Amino acid sequence: MDLRIFTEPQQGATYDTLLTVAKATEDLGFDAFFRSDHYLKMGSVDGLPGPTDAWITLAGLARETSRIRLGTLMTAGTFRLPGVLAIQVAQVDQMSGGRVELGLGAGWFEEEHQAYGIPFPKEKFARLEEQLAIVTGLWATETGRTFDFRGAHYELKDSPALPKPVQEKIPVLIGGHGPTRTPRLAAQYADEFNMPFASVEDSERQFGRVRAAAEAAGRKGDDLVYSNALVACVGKDDQEVARRAAVIGRAVDELKTNGLAGSPAEVVDKIGRYAEAGASRFYFQILDLHDLDHLELISSQVQAQLP
Repeated sequence: MDLRIFTEPQQGATYDTLLTVAKATEDLGFDAFFRSDHYLKMGSVDGLPGPTDAWITLAGLARETSRIRLGTLMTAGTFRLPGVLAIQVAQVDQMSGGRVELGLGAGWFEEEHQAYGIPFPKEKFARLEEQLAIVTGLWATETGRTFDFRGAHYELKDSPALPKPVQEKIPVLIGGHGPTRTPRLAAQYADEFNMPFASVEDSERQFGRVRAAAEAAGRKGDDLVYSNALVACVGKDDQEVARRAAVIGRAVDELKTNGLAGSPAEVVDKIGRYAEAGASRFYFQILDLHDLDHLELISSQVQAQLP
């Protein structure tokens, strides 16, 4: 069972804060440090001191850590041209010694595009499909050969398809709730399917759709890793849970319904229910990045109880 730490820096975090959390993630035995890819805060927080770029952050962390996997949930396809993204991710993979994973999504938060002058195309899913074909195609092209692609949205001609990542294949993550197109895309390109902020029942249904799509595409359903991303709010007692919930502006009952919240025993039990639905990897969304004791508690009292 893999437990990963997932951060939302657009809510307010410096690179130094993220570095501290990433080092704690490594020291406490978690599998990976992931971050979102957003340029604008959400909700009532002030978002200060402002956004940090996902792949610049991961490049820095690649040189400051030695074991943990590093990646995004999810890189917004609207932010980067696919050829440039392939270069960026391959370079960070080199910088990390082969520890990078790429979560790639269509992009959805229109306000952040408006705030920073980023085009927000109407047809995003078709672009995402071409982006996945290009990024994975560039990495898979043999050294010395060139890569060509002609689609409705992108065209590449005689690309040297360089640089190459360290890993023979960088794991690609695809996620989402869509019942038809998302499973088909995951079946074609993904090494991992992530179900974000969903119930056990909805996760089980979507995992089933992805498995069916994989088998229809000639893959085994078990070729993919199935994961959940869920908000975390764990405390050694009710008072500590309530205190942590108050800091992030959430109600305890809501967190227990929709996330991994409560005592370590409650969280272990909830993880077990998701595991029965097919999940083998969990992304703990940590919203208070200054509470390192929270990470220590999850490591010592939750992770230690899992197989």
